[in-house]
Amino acid sequence: MHPAGLAAAGTPRQPSKRRTPVSQPGMADPHQLFDDTSSAQSRGYGAQRAPSGLGYPAPSASPQAAFLADPVSNMAMAYGSSLAAQGKELVDKNIDRFVPVTKLKYYFAVDTMYVGKKLGLLFFPYLHQDWEVQYQQDTPVAPRFDINAPDLYIPAMAFITYVLVAGLALGTQDRFSPDLLGLQASSALAWLTLEVLAILLSLYLVTVNTDLTTIDLVAFLGYKYVGMIGGVLMGLLFGKIGYYLVLGWCCVSIFVFMIRTLRLKILAEAAAEGVPVRGARNQLRMYLTMAVAAAQPLLMYWLTFHLVR
Repeated sequence: MHPAGLAAAGTPRQPSKRRTPVSQPGMADPHQLFDDTSSAQSRGYGAQRAPSGLGYPAPSASPQAAFLADPVSNMAMAYGSSLAAQGKELVDKNIDRFVPVTKLKYYFAVDTMYVGKKLGLLFFPYLHQDWEVQYQQDTPVAPRFDINAPDLYIPAMAFITYVLVAGLALGTQDRFSPDLLGLQASSALAWLTLEVLAILLSLYLVTVNTDLTTIDLVAFLGYKYVGMIGGVLMGLLFGKIGYYLVLGWCCVSIFVFMIRTLRLKILAEAAAEGVPVRGARNQLRMYLTMAVAAAQPLLMYWLTFHLVR
């Protein structure tokens, strides 16, 4: 035998070694079922993820955030807020000087029983005896506890109803238009404003010290819309005869109501001041009361006569 063959036979055979390929950084593991893309993403977006701790790119600062972070802008905002607060306080004070907005809640403190009794008083003031307003610790009680107290609920609802009834009357005559209805509402408001301003000026010229406020005047003058509604409705149902009968009754009723109400507000102050009944100043106050009461029927007719044909 050949020596080489003996040597080969006598020497145990070493197992063959397989060369496992070394994985390159860019090559995937052959035994891995899915490709690992995290390394590639980390290489591709590593620069963007580095500042963030959760693996998301850090949000860039917006111009608004940078502006708000500026201490100068914060100081300007604080100064502007203080100016706005001061302006609001100044406006509230000036409004309360002329129209006490904070007291409006008192004029709407009504209930169903008060509204029914007040409407009856407006149509039948001849049966009412006690016209004094009740006070509790120098403060008038709420309208729902005193039928003689003025309120704004009935005048406000009556004005809105008057505008609606006026639109109904114009529609039955084929004369309805939004412009004409708006003119009707604005005319009623304009006359009411002129009445209030004229009475305030007259009270100032006559030097009357009274507890009548601007809202009180608006309430008393707004009660005439109740009679206007009744007259127009009766005119739609029964024609001119029904209109004149009901409106005439309502005009006389509102005249008596205003005389007896304002007499306690204007003339009673004169008596408390010791002004003689036959004095010149007291006569002026009486004439003023009569003029305010007489103006109500005239305006009731002026604002409704063209609605009935």
